[in-house]
Amino acid sequence: MSINFGSAVRLTAWVHGRVQGVGFRWWTRSRALELGLVGRAENLPDGRVAVVAEGLRADCQRLLDTLRGSGTPGRVDQVVAQWTEARGGFDGFTEI
Repeated sequence: MSINFGSAVRLTAWVHGRVQGVGFRWWTRSRALELGLVGRAENLPDGRVAVVAEGLRADCQRLLDTLRGSGTPGRVDQVVAQWTEARGGFDGFTEI
């Protein structure tokens, strides 16, 4: 997938709650791919999942809204988001 990085953004979202061992990363990857995003979803040692997604801002915002929605696997208590410029370097969307 090719993204015009001049118009792309990077969303980094730290998802708090019961989000490990419940299929959350796989589910996030599926939603991101549906939106045409690249990036990764990664389990962190403290129980959070870090989601890094790059693409058009509107598509990244849709992913963020989905992460904060009621249809996620497990239980999301809080999502902390950070927006920066896209940096590239991703090949698809992976689970780590």
